[in-house]
Amino acid sequence: MPLSVGDKLGPYEILSRLGAGGMGEVHRARDTRLDRTVAIKTSIEHFSERFKREGRTVAALNHPTACREQWKELRRVSIA
Repeated sequence: MPLSVGDKLGPYEILSRLGAGGMGEVHRARDTRLDRTVAIKTSIEHFSERFKREGRTVAALNHPTACREQWKELRRVSIA
């Protein structure tokens, strides 16, 4: 699912594309609920199971110096 500047995924508004690779794309977005900048990583369907495992691993991190990540699945898109 290609994203464009201005698109919305739930409370997240796409601001720019940061990069792309073999698994998908990363976009800079704004969380309109908390008024903060977030990164949204989308994966192509071929990698969806691997992407879910990555999300569960990052969500399990609990350390004061590590970024706290929130993962939510919308359609085939995961948001951090």
